[in-house]
Amino acid sequence: MSVGVAPNATPSESIKSPARQIADLAVPVSLEMVIQLLLTFVNQIIVGALGAVAVAAVGLAGSLSFLFFVTLGALGSSTSILVARRWGAGDRPGVNQTLTVSVLTGALLALALTVPVVLLARPLLRLAGGEEAVTLSATPYMQVAMLALIPGSLAWIFSGALRSLGHARTPLVATVITVIVESLVAYGLVFGVGPLPTMGVVGAAWALVVANVLKVALLAYQIYGPRQLAALALPARTAWRTITGPLLSISAPLAFTEFAWSLGGFLYAAVFARVGTEALAASQIVGTLEGIFIVGSFGLMSAATVFTSRALGAGDAAGARLWLGRIGRAGLLTGAGFGLLFALSALLVPPLFPRVGAEVHHIVLFGILISAVTQVAKVRNMIIGGGVLPGAADGRGVILGDVVGAFVVGLPLAVWLGLYTPLGVWGVFLGRSAEELVKVAIFEWRLRRVNWERLAQEQVGKEAVAAH
Repeated sequence: MSVGVAPNATPSESIKSPARQIADLAVPVSLEMVIQLLLTFVNQIIVGALGAVAVAAVGLAGSLSFLFFVTLGALGSSTSILVARRWGAGDRPGVNQTLTVSVLTGALLALALTVPVVLLARPLLRLAGGEEAVTLSATPYMQVAMLALIPGSLAWIFSGALRSLGHARTPLVATVITVIVESLVAYGLVFGVGPLPTMGVVGAAWALVVANVLKVALLAYQIYGPRQLAALALPARTAWRTITGPLLSISAPLAFTEFAWSLGGFLYAAVFARVGTEALAASQIVGTLEGIFIVGSFGLMSAATVFTSRALGAGDAAGARLWLGRIGRAGLLTGAGFGLLFALSALLVPPLFPRVGAEVHHIVLFGILISAVTQVAKVRNMIIGGGVLPGAADGRGVILGDVVGAFVVGLPLAVWLGLYTPLGVWGVFLGRSAEELVKVAIFEWRLRRVNWERLAQEQVGKEAVAAH
């Protein structure tokens, strides 16, 4: 067996260089995420025309609702891992059954979360401790935005499956279409263009709902439509456990770590809110800009998930290690390059946000410079903590890194430096940076413990059992 080439690879994949294979998967995924965050930034500019309170409100509500979106997004990651394994082993019925179970599970969990969060939006937002004007504006935004959870979760699942099936560009195309639609709808509903009503910040939330419904419809059509990449197929009663067991065992630690990570983001927002409305507004601008540049490397996480999982599914431990090395080197280069661009983006903030005030501009400038320093570490954390360790069945390592990094080091340091020292808002940014450094140390330690040979043998054994 040639190292690093799955037996189920297409002829075109087999003749491509490893760098080209990584780029073919990683670049569309990264572009998709960049476009999504550019949209968030555009919407932030639109809302920014309403003032700092509006920016702070959307940012606060977004950080809380994002907690639920990324938690269920773990199903997309686990689906990608399992579909890649079945695809690497040449198991088409397994692909169909895995995707069907994931879709049903995602829809039910999203529905179970949407109802209580919509009903409890205001008390949840009050926990952040922001000014009352911010909470009043954030509550209706969040209640509407949560309606996008069901289609958004299904879109994560379909996107993960498409990448593992060798169609990474399809989610990108769907994202481009929905981004254009959402931008137009957001502008129209925020300011009341033409026949559309003037809804203020809530209009941006309705645009989010429209975009997610459109996106999941487009992705479902690509999978189940004329291309027939997969088919709806419920597994037999005796086979449910063989699918739901791995799906939940991979999803549970991923969901926990995504929940912990996004909860940490909400709690950081709460600390910024206690420093002041200007600090909160500035942190949201910094976070959005940082996201645009950090997700320039996001596709490498998906590449690590897909290529290492395919290799393991084919019983190729050496290939899994080889792909990890290649993707790790790419992460170092992209992390440094995008980190520099992120630092330079500070120059664009004053002309793009002229109405938020000079104090917000000042905080954004230095917040960007502090955050850019740890860009390489953040990319490494995405690749190892988000892509490799989950696929290597080390969910505990992911949980350990996220919990210790955020709740033992980062947040306590941010609270102490931000609220009880003269550093103020700069201390909160420093706490967030310290979190990333701790996480990268823990993830590297756990990575050295992975037994690739044993994992590959286990996958081959499972396939042999399934064949009989």
